[in-house]
Amino acid sequence: MRYLAIDLGGKRTGLAVGDDESGIVSPLTVVEAKRDALRIEAIVKQIAREGAEALVVGWPVNMDGRAGPAAKAAEAFADQLGRATNLPVHLHDERQSSAEADQQMAQSGLTHGQKKARRDALAAATILRGFFESRAAGDGK
Repeated sequence: MRYLAIDLGGKRTGLAVGDDESGIVSPLTVVEAKRDALRIEAIVKQIAREGAEALVVGWPVNMDGRAGPAAKAAEAFADQLGRATNLPVHLHDERQSSAEADQQMAQSGLTHGQKKARRDALAAATILRGFFESRAAGDGK
C-alpha cells in the first residue's frame, strides 16, 4: 500500500511518500501554508499525484507520552484530513523526527537555507519509516 506522511508544522508542512511492501520511503516536498485549508488542498494534490491510499500524520506527543496542545492539534488536523480525503489516517509518534532529519543533513554540505527547506520533508520520511517499522514489529495502529 502507498502512504503519504505528513510532518505538520506552524509554517511548513513536510510530505513524504512510501510503500509498505518495499519499505522504500522518499521525502517529497514542503508545503508553505499556515491555514489548514491550504495545507489540505496541497496534500490532496500530492495524494492524487503519488497515488497514496493511506495517510500518516506525525503525532507530537510529549517526551513523557502525554498528548499536549501540539498533539491535540495534530489529532484535529488528522480528523479534517480524513474527512476531506476519505482515506485512512494514522497518527504516529514523531518524537525526535526533526532532530533525526537535522542529524541526516549535518554533514551534507547544504547551506542553512537549503537545510531549512528540506528538513520537514525529511522529518516526514522519518515518521513514515518509523510507522512502517512499528507495523512490522506488530505494534502499529
